[in-house]
Amino acid sequence: MTSRLGVPGQTDGPGGPLLRPGVVPYIAAWKAERRSSLPVLDTFGRGIAFADEVPEDRDGRGVLWSRTEGEPGVGRPVYNRVHARRQRRVMEELLCQVCAGPASRTDEGWLWLLHDDRAREPRGWPELVGATHPPLCVPCARLSVQLCPHLSEGAIAVRVADPRPWGVYGTLYGPARGSGGGVEVRAGAMVGYHDPSAAWVLAAQMVRLLRGCTVVEL
Repeated sequence: MTSRLGVPGQTDGPGGPLLRPGVVPYIAAWKAERRSSLPVLDTFGRGIAFADEVPEDRDGRGVLWSRTEGEPGVGRPVYNRVHARRQRRVMEELLCQVCAGPASRTDEGWLWLLHDDRAREPRGWPELVGATHPPLCVPCARLSVQLCPHLSEGAIAVRVADPRPWGVYGTLYGPARGSGGGVEVRAGAMVGYHDPSAAWVLAAQMVRLLRGCTVVEL
């Protein structure tokens, strides 16, 4: 998923891994990996929490993350669904989303592979795009261009000098309407770490702001 940040309403749904049968990306979910634990209203009514929360449920900025069982290789891969904790790991450490090895980095920056939207996006795209797709190494990027349906209509390779942590994509909750207490789902949302509503998001994917972009050849 990519979205130019700072433009109201311009956020898409969550982005799935890039590859398809034959190679299973590290961040892809598997059939046996079910989501668990619904959030509840926190003790002070200022956000969401898990009733049996542990420190690993939140990232370093205090955002609550979706719990998903870790059973890679069990069942069949679900290519259109991302495993939240694995996506978070490769985004935080700037690893390749396919093989989980180091992402490619040169003097121009880390390697990202994006659907080529230059014809319909404002001039300067993909500068200041919010990306949930993690970076890649060169071999996996080349393979992704060949195998990923999302990129079949055109892809561009981009070196990003400053892929800055910006926020998360996930399910936005709010206090339940009425007198019963609890919480209810409001929407899927891309929310910055600086936003007070981050306390109400159950994160599924980390977002990095792509700054210092240079389009390159693979």
